[in-house]
Amino acid sequence: MIAIRVVLLLAGVASGLYGVSLLWENPLEVLIRIVIWAAAGVALHDFVFAPLSAAIGFAGRRVIPRSWWPPVAVAGLCSVVLVLLAIPVFSRPGAHADNLTVVDRNYPLGLWISLALVWACVPVYLVVTRFLPVRQDEMVQRQGAKHVDGQPPTV
Repeated sequence: MIAIRVVLLLAGVASGLYGVSLLWENPLEVLIRIVIWAAAGVALHDFVFAPLSAAIGFAGRRVIPRSWWPPVAVAGLCSVVLVLLAIPVFSRPGAHADNLTVVDRNYPLGLWISLALVWACVPVYLVVTRFLPVRQDEMVQRQGAKHVDGQPPTV
């Protein structure tokens, strides 16, 4: 077990050093821009996205029924990922008549269709789980203190 951890640690350090060597070839101006973008990403995550996610999760737990929490959380996470992936292509940058690398598609429509499919899975999940046999954790959640059996007598 320790050997695996050491191998993973060495692989992580080696890939980090390789990344630094790739960055080192850039001029100082590019390195400053990379640092600014990285700092802005961390600040955006820590001061905007994380508190907003926590607030939505806290408010959602008060409004959404308990059985809906897991599928809504997964659909919300998938929605955020889809929107973040769509940002670079949403306005089709570089789309010119002589640029054949930009695929001629309706990206906004594709985003809306994929979001609709993700959120359509929420009620499907809820319907399917109704027909599955009761799982042990649901039985335990329905029991109270009076359902606990006493310990057998010691010998």
